[in-house]
Amino acid sequence: MRFAIKTAPQMTTWAEMLDVWRAADDIELFESAWNFDHFEPILGQPRTGPCLEGWTMLAAMAQATRRIRIGCMVTGNPYRHPAVVANMAATVDVISGGRLELGLGAGWNQDECDAYGITLPPLRERFDRFDEACEVIVGLLSEEPYSFAGEHYRMTGAHCEPKPLQRPHPPICIGGNGEKRTLRAVARWAQIWNTPFADATVLSHKREVLAAHCADVGRDPAEITVSAQVIFDPTRGASALADDIGRLAEVGLDLAVIYLPVPHTASVLEPIASALAP
Repeated sequence: MRFAIKTAPQMTTWAEMLDVWRAADDIELFESAWNFDHFEPILGQPRTGPCLEGWTMLAAMAQATRRIRIGCMVTGNPYRHPAVVANMAATVDVISGGRLELGLGAGWNQDECDAYGITLPPLRERFDRFDEACEVIVGLLSEEPYSFAGEHYRMTGAHCEPKPLQRPHPPICIGGNGEKRTLRAVARWAQIWNTPFADATVLSHKREVLAAHCADVGRDPAEITVSAQVIFDPTRGASALADDIGRLAEVGLDLAVIYLPVPHTASVLEPIASALAP
């Protein structure tokens, strides 16, 4: 069983998040730290509240930490051209000394896209674009030069230099539960699959669906780390969190991503680590 933390960069401050990530960096139990990719607060928070940009933060955290792996859970494909994402990923991987986890997703936030004038295509087109984007990102990170001719994206002798330190590319984490398209993309491209806030019954079922997609593409599902976001509720305590994670571990969870609530404070990490260590 492996453990990570996630601090959504909303309704918080840079100083608070920096303290938490640096504290997690000093606790060997936590292997990675994650933020998210939104421009406005989500999850019921007021849209007028503060929300730090995720990838800019990752670049800063790459220099502020020394050991822990870092990632954005997950990068929304509609927000940036995949060639831009590939170059961002290569740069952050170099800055971090090869510690980037590359989170990718098809995107979903209609309100946010409407507010920013970003087109959020219908589901079918959104996932067609996402499939092509994954192929483009992998190609740019691993090939030189790279060309691609798809329906939505086109590369002609494109370069992405320097390449990431992790070869052929940083581990790709695809987030989401969609059985037809998301889990199929996981089977094709991901080294990590992340499901948000699933219970044991849901996780067990989704793993079966993922295994079927892996069989279709000739891949061993054991190659894919199964991760889930698990909310830490301070009113229930660290032992209740450990029980929640234990139930998920029984149905195949590999990596528990502990979603820390605001206000972000580093003091919660030691009690959580002590409860999870056994």
